[in-house]
Amino acid sequence: MKNWKSNLTPLEATNIAENVMDFPCVQWQDHVAQKWIGLDPQLKDTLTSQPEIDDLFKCALTLTTQDDLGFLESISLGYCAQKDAELAAKCRERGNSSFKSRDYAAAALHYSQGICFAPQGSDQLSLCYANRSAALHHLQHHQESLDDIDRAVKNSYPSHLLHKLEDRRTSCLKHLSGGRQAKEDHRRPASKSPNPLDGVEFGIRPRAAVGFTSEKGRHLVAAEGVAAGEVLLHDRPYSCVLIPGMEEAKGKGGGRRHAEAAVLFGMEHRRCHRCLTQTLCPVPCEGCSYSRYCSIPCQRDAWEEHHRWECPLAADLKAMGVMSQLALRVALKAGLKNIKIARVSTGDEHKGSQSSPNRESSGSDPRLSNQPDPCTSYHGDSYPSVFHLQHHLNLHGPEVRFLCAVTIATLLLKISKAGPPPPSRDLGRLLGADSQSPEKEGSAADWSANVWLLGSAVLRHVLQLRCNAQAILALQDTGAANSPVQSSSEIRIATAIFPTLSLLNHSCCPNTSLRFSTGTSVSADCSESVTEYGSTARGVTVTVRASKAIPAGQEILHCYGPHSSRMATRERQRLLQEQYYFLCQCEACTQRQQQEEEEEAKGSESTPQWSGVGGGLVCGKCKGFLKEGAKGFICLRSSCGHRVSAPEVSRRLQEIKADLEKAVDLMERERPDEALRLLRRTQNQPGLTLAETHPLQGELADATARAHATMGDWNNAASYLERSAVAIAAQYGEDSIELGRQLFKLAQLHFNGAARGPALSVIPKVRRLFCLHVGPHCDEIQELQAMEDCLR
Repeated sequence: MKNWKSNLTPLEATNIAENVMDFPCVQWQDHVAQKWIGLDPQLKDTLTSQPEIDDLFKCALTLTTQDDLGFLESISLGYCAQKDAELAAKCRERGNSSFKSRDYAAAALHYSQGICFAPQGSDQLSLCYANRSAALHHLQHHQESLDDIDRAVKNSYPSHLLHKLEDRRTSCLKHLSGGRQAKEDHRRPASKSPNPLDGVEFGIRPRAAVGFTSEKGRHLVAAEGVAAGEVLLHDRPYSCVLIPGMEEAKGKGGGRRHAEAAVLFGMEHRRCHRCLTQTLCPVPCEGCSYSRYCSIPCQRDAWEEHHRWECPLAADLKAMGVMSQLALRVALKAGLKNIKIARVSTGDEHKGSQSSPNRESSGSDPRLSNQPDPCTSYHGDSYPSVFHLQHHLNLHGPEVRFLCAVTIATLLLKISKAGPPPPSRDLGRLLGADSQSPEKEGSAADWSANVWLLGSAVLRHVLQLRCNAQAILALQDTGAANSPVQSSSEIRIATAIFPTLSLLNHSCCPNTSLRFSTGTSVSADCSESVTEYGSTARGVTVTVRASKAIPAGQEILHCYGPHSSRMATRERQRLLQEQYYFLCQCEACTQRQQQEEEEEAKGSESTPQWSGVGGGLVCGKCKGFLKEGAKGFICLRSSCGHRVSAPEVSRRLQEIKADLEKAVDLMERERPDEALRLLRRTQNQPGLTLAETHPLQGELADATARAHATMGDWNNAASYLERSAVAIAAQYGEDSIELGRQLFKLAQLHFNGAARGPALSVIPKVRRLFCLHVGPHCDEIQELQAMEDCLR
């Protein structure tokens, strides 16, 4: 069995929870905070009252000094991004150690790190390439091993060792299909492959349309009736930035004995910095040790779009956080010519209602004005769609505005002091000049004169991203690789800006589902839409589907983070107000508030829906349901009236959560029998009782099922997972993807346990939910079909 995805709260709708890497490092935040404290009160008032981003940025430029540049340089020393032959040698030694223990995947990652650190022309570069080719050969990545052999030879690999490479080359060619033909193809210069995006229709699908109201601004509505599961939007981000430090490479055996010697590899080590594809053999940037790519085309495209300017600032950008880097990347990709066009299109006055919940700028309806709509083209490569997103300048706190402005001013000053990139780096593209003559007279002057304009755009994008950034999520394998049950969890791998996706307004109970795809493969995230278009999408894409039927004219809604199935109404409204500056009055919020008021008035004894800490708690005396009140929890049965204090409830729930974490850790360390004993003790503890629909009850049942499955007890595992599915259905709904994932595991358990009838009974339910949320061609449905064929 594989992909045991825990039923802990999923991340697919936790966009509101910003990662610590989004912001500048703590040292820089403290530095700017002290700078703010030391400002003259009148100057503070001037900064706070700036009505335009241009004015705020220019003011920040006047306040940014050489001391700020010096402080940034001092903290950037802790974020190594330079080439270093000594560090490359240490990485190679670690790789050799992993290679000797036959952990070839970890060895490849260490050698890749050495390749990124190795200066061009150094001995370490050729040695690391050669060693990585050996690790890839053992992993049966024969073409990649051949590529590394060529790179080692090209970088002057020692002649007395060349026979080893030739032996390995021969072995790789034998394993590749075609034998002699493969050798000839390998020597033949590679022709430029067609762009797999050619012919793919990205953007809003015909059944959806852009609507407009003065209250909501631009938003998406159903132009005609939309069936559940239908694709509404298929798009790419304008730009994205990988989040570092979110992933660990474990030893192949897992467990404590390997964890002690494990070396952490973050997202930045294992994924392409442009298309986010996972790779064990990245192509390094030739200028810095940080950026790396899945292929030469991705390396070239990234260089053309943004990295030629980012490369000298790699350490500074790591210190300044993901949001600053993404904002700079957006502006660099656009170039000053497009920035000027976007500013002129509306006189930079398209600011809209600051209270609009929509993340897109609203403003006056362009259909009723003499000015053209600056956002008539909604797709990932449309810079006007990015430029006119809501920035909420006047709603960000003064300290936040100051931090953003000084951060960007410091970065832009550093760029300006370094001077323009060399002419060979096509300065003309950024300036909007003739790209055929980048060395024409005046380019350096143009660069210096327009740095403030670039900086103002970057500041605008930083403020926009606080409300418009989209987390890109992926499933990450966890636990021991040789375990009979392979677990996985959903993690955030990158932050992106999807201008078309930002058209969607928020609802705590949305009518859409989102799926992301990375790299060049057709995945479960976008397989149907790719199949429909007849092409494979390269790079990062997002697919939005209707999760329920949407009548014509109804708004298409997305969840910004707080979901009605995961969070109480007041908490959702608080979080949305803090980050997005609106009080949510969606259908879920208004109906729940009304329901709570009616229940309060009637003193209802009915089973309460889960709504935070008190939902699904059972009275220890009469087995009635507890309801949270001002003085704790009280039994809903008037004949009982038993009370439990809030601290007691909180303490018991925390104990259960702690036991759950211990049990999962025991399973990750290949000790499922101990985990099972702990879970049984937890469930039999006296005191607070959880209803079968309580989320924690679902998690306890899920963990118990996993422990049984790890020991090969498929039937008991299925029994507990059925209990977990009851809690999942109560919390997320009968049509939720969360229930689909839980039932998918149940189908696997029934199949492994040779329970033919139960398996054939649950497979159609799983198929329906995955078709609804993911598409009919996803990997899970293919696996279901294979199980069904075998059982029948």
